[in-house]
Amino acid sequence: MKMHIRSILSSYLTRKPISKSPIFRSLGQNHFFTNSNSRSNQVITCKAAVCWGAGEAVKVEEIQVEPPKSSEVRVKMLYASICHTDILYCSGFPLPLFPRIPGHEGVGMVESVGENVIALKEGDLVIPTYLGECGECENCRSGKTNLCLEHPLTLNGLMLDGTSRMSIRGQRLYHLFSCSTWAEYMVVNANYLVKIDSRIGLSEASFLSCGFSTGYGAAWKAAKVEKGSSVAVLGLGAVGLGVLEGARNQGAARIIGIDKNERRHEMGKAFGMTDFINPSKSNKPISELVHELTRGEGVDYSFECTGIQSLINEALQTTKVEIRLDDLLTHEIQLEEIKKAYELLKQPDCVKVLIKI
Repeated sequence: MKMHIRSILSSYLTRKPISKSPIFRSLGQNHFFTNSNSRSNQVITCKAAVCWGAGEAVKVEEIQVEPPKSSEVRVKMLYASICHTDILYCSGFPLPLFPRIPGHEGVGMVESVGENVIALKEGDLVIPTYLGECGECENCRSGKTNLCLEHPLTLNGLMLDGTSRMSIRGQRLYHLFSCSTWAEYMVVNANYLVKIDSRIGLSEASFLSCGFSTGYGAAWKAAKVEKGSSVAVLGLGAVGLGVLEGARNQGAARIIGIDKNERRHEMGKAFGMTDFINPSKSNKPISELVHELTRGEGVDYSFECTGIQSLINEALQTTKVEIRLDDLLTHEIQLEEIKKAYELLKQPDCVKVLIKI
């Protein structure tokens, strides 16, 4: 995840001097540092959006945020954004842990750091990630996965030591994943933060925390889309648009966006989409529509970005992959001839025996 975010940041630096950023004009760097130094070891009372139960509307209330412990960072949030996952967790999925502060997308400034935090300091701009990276375990060093063995995806709503850094009127508050961005302050393990360049547009930076980076990384890092290849993207939400952008930056020649929302047409084109399919305008399966558009060939890469189970098979069928299963058949028998199958398998020219029932 961190790798994906860093790659996107390198492409999207706005080259704006830090002093010209509106957020810095409103905060004032000196004002911020004065406050952080005076409260770095104190509990901070601030506002946050709190969800008290499954399906209940969030309420903005005053909460208390503790100082960071060892390897942790307290962050003053500047912007946060909303992901569908936040809504799911507020409905009690996958565990009804309440009261909780939602939010896992955002951008903020380091207010204070705990012991053993080396890579970050007060005043650094950071983005939280729901997957941490130690940089030293087998998975981190492999360069093939972002599933760190030391800092996994946390679903219990607590810090790595099994406690919370937030409370409301003496009651423990649950985090969302490794953070809770819908608050003025939050505490995060340093390994779940990415330091960003001060030239990036802060109001857009929060979008990199989750969906968009996931899609971008799927095309760039996971699939490694090649230059001149063809791509189909089912669903043009934040993840799907990230795939479009990743495929474009990889040099894909044809990028087909698929969505029932006609408004995604123009949006998709802005992210590199070359063709658009609205499946609601046809009774044909999506895979058939893609094959028609590609003269029966299909695409080199297909990305399913809706989370709808029934579309997974459709995504597979949009590709060019053809498996020659029929050539595996060398012998066919009736069920009554099952003993014969044993003898056939002993023959050197036998690959698969089909039993007709």
